[in-house]
Amino acid sequence: MIQRRLPHRAVSALTALALLYMQLGSVLPVQAAIVSSVQVIAPGEADDQRSRIRGMLARKDVCRQLQQWGVDPAEAQARIDSLDEAELAQLAARIDTLPAGGGALEVIVISALIVFLVLLFTDIAGYTDVFPFVH
Repeated sequence: MIQRRLPHRAVSALTALALLYMQLGSVLPVQAAIVSSVQVIAPGEADDQRSRIRGMLARKDVCRQLQQWGVDPAEAQARIDSLDEAELAQLAARIDTLPAGGGALEVIVISALIVFLVLLFTDIAGYTDVFPFVH
């Protein structure tokens, strides 16, 4: 009976040592640190900025202006793809500060015209009495 237990004990001991060796071999030194949200968001932010700039360069009016300046839109896209993250962030920040469209005068004139037309139509329909020239 003692002879039968000996091989089982030897096999069990060798298996335990092999498992222990595999566990110790896979342990790598690690370092715990606090990860800021900027570090987590930063990799995806560069892709978002790059796609936003690509979308702006794909607009017809921007392509037309680039061609007037003698720049091939495909070359501009290639240069956007080659920017590193710092240059990309700087370009995106500059684009965000640029004016986006017409001035305030056009908005005021169009708004006043819309208000005038609404009041005129409600006066004609008889709901209001704003303008004396409407009977």
